[in-house]
Amino acid sequence: MEQRHLGRTGLRVSRIGLGTLTWGRDTDEHDAADLLKTFWEAGGSLVDTADVYGDGESEYLLGRLIEGLVPRRDLVISTKAGSVPDPERRFDGSRGHLLSALDASLARLGTDYVDLWQVHAYDTQTPLDETLQALDIAVSSGRARYAGVSNFCGWQLAKAGTWQLAAPGVRTRLASTQMEYSLLQRGVEREVLPAALDLGIGLLPSSPLGRGVLTGKYRGGTPADSRGGSDHMAPFVAPYLDEAAGHIVDAVSIAADGLAVTPLQVALAWVRDRPGVAAPIVGARNAQQLAAALSVEALSLPDEICQALDDVSAPVHRYPDQDWSTL
Repeated sequence: MEQRHLGRTGLRVSRIGLGTLTWGRDTDEHDAADLLKTFWEAGGSLVDTADVYGDGESEYLLGRLIEGLVPRRDLVISTKAGSVPDPERRFDGSRGHLLSALDASLARLGTDYVDLWQVHAYDTQTPLDETLQALDIAVSSGRARYAGVSNFCGWQLAKAGTWQLAAPGVRTRLASTQMEYSLLQRGVEREVLPAALDLGIGLLPSSPLGRGVLTGKYRGGTPADSRGGSDHMAPFVAPYLDEAAGHIVDAVSIAADGLAVTPLQVALAWVRDRPGVAAPIVGARNAQQLAAALSVEALSLPDEICQALDDVSAPVHRYPDQDWSTL
């Protein structure tokens, strides 16, 4: 699998990442082992998790598979901290919480360091410089090799990235921002992506298949064994089952038919090769699903197909978004 630099750093990652959101909850150890082995054998390196995935079970399960199944040195392990199970405060970006959470993640993962550590979301109740200082401490102490953020809107990302580049002292450059990005969700193109490109921050798209909808599996209804058919994941999928999304899914399917490939391959190739994207994060229920996603390595979409997909899925840009002067 082709490797890419993560933003304007020396860290190289596989251009498709493996997501572990369901590990320890819907994905048991046997299936997780098959997924990780399939990913590694295909040349994949970036494995993404978080301290809240499966209430920590995702990290614990990944840790059990490291070394016994796949050598630690072959993986780029990314995890996140900052989300908390508190209805009064969903995010805690305080220095104390973040560093404690990192230590707990390392213990579950059974490793001395993570390759990439990301703040899971912006905390409005903590000064941003305090949150960013936790990243500096994590990297300077060797507990994290690189640092990034997740779910920061445009101004938040620009402020954080600029602070890390301009503030006095030794600061850790932001390597990444993880955001949802697909043909069904192109909101990051308004301000987040321009900020990331300008600051040299690599984009790691989550849900690059539109929460599974872009595979076309929902065109004839909701399969019982799909995420949309499960009680706890149905609300996650539902926003992308409307009429507007249906038109985009139809266009992807038409393109796939014309290229003699699958809608999954078309949708994933489109987001993988967008400007500023380092590696889409793909989740899969089993090794067969993952292998289907990894087969996109051999596919590059023709320019005319990319343009047609751009047109049918184009987000509405209004003042003062990017390129407002052309409106």
